[in-house]
Amino acid sequence: MLPTACPACTLEDVLGHSNHWECAICGHEWPKEVAPEGPRVVKDTNGNVLADGDTVALIKDLKLGSSSAMLKGGTKVRNIRLQEGAHEIACRIDGSSMALKACFVKKA
Repeated sequence: MLPTACPACTLEDVLGHSNHWECAICGHEWPKEVAPEGPRVVKDTNGNVLADGDTVALIKDLKLGSSSAMLKGGTKVRNIRLQEGAHEIACRIDGSSMALKACFVKKA
């Protein structure tokens, strides 16, 4: 979708680049408008949609970082919070704050 005119000179000779527009006449550049995305949908391993406050269970044993500690499969996690990033679930397990990937949990 091309804009109708350059905001600086109001001429209609506009070039489209991957992340910005450029006026071919005056050289003015401006960012492309990014359409807002819809609400993020986070799904568990079975495809069920997760929401803040849900209870989930781990589907397998998970190693914690570089330590030798493990989270056992079947551990229930109550009152999850969804967040942005690769680890979509923020929660507390045994008093410690954790971030989990949704692919390792199922809705309980």
